[in-house]
Amino acid sequence: MGTLSVVGTPIGNLGDITLRALDTLKNADAIACEDTRVTAKLLARYDIQKPLLSYHAHSLARATDRILAMLAEGKRVALVTDAVTPAISDPGTELVAAVRDRLGDGVVVEAIPGPAAVAAALSIAGLPAATFRFLGFIPHKKGRQTPFKEIAASEETIVFYESPHRILKALESLAAGLPEGRRIAVCRELTKFHESVVRGTAAEVLAHFNDHPDQVRGEFAVVVAP
Repeated sequence: MGTLSVVGTPIGNLGDITLRALDTLKNADAIACEDTRVTAKLLARYDIQKPLLSYHAHSLARATDRILAMLAEGKRVALVTDAVTPAISDPGTELVAAVRDRLGDGVVVEAIPGPAAVAAALSIAGLPAATFRFLGFIPHKKGRQTPFKEIAASEETIVFYESPHRILKALESLAAGLPEGRRIAVCRELTKFHESVVRGTAAEVLAHFNDHPDQVRGEFAVVVAP
């Protein structure tokens, strides 16, 4: 049977990859990836040379058909994304669904666990994490205010991702909508050289980033306490 391996890769620090993930990549017939340039850097670090298949939001149909054909021939295909685990806020969900729906039990779909930014953020935020809800990326156009209203009303810890282009607007929405005293943590550039965590009320954290515009860059994970 063919095998689709869903492989978790590092958030940023290339040392954060498991031995099992490396073995899987070494033994794959091909690696489906979001950006071949990003994946090539990871493979070069560990001296792995494999054919790379571009699989991203603009190539789903064509790439899916090609990967399904390889799996039907009994090949081993590893699915990776630019960072962390595929299919979490990522088009990999559609590939896994297509494999299960169209090839069924004729193909093995296996999880090769790896880092997750949501777990990393919770681990160093210092906020309640017994139960939490993960929102992925907040929509950046129509309907953007609805999630922030839900966050303000939530009795669970909330985690969401944000880009440097929208982090200040997100903090403004939190500062305007959260009850007084509700605490948040903004985790920036997790596992990378400039990793940092800023904690406080939404207004305090917003003031910090307004005062430090040089820190409004990189990738953000926002944790909102209940």
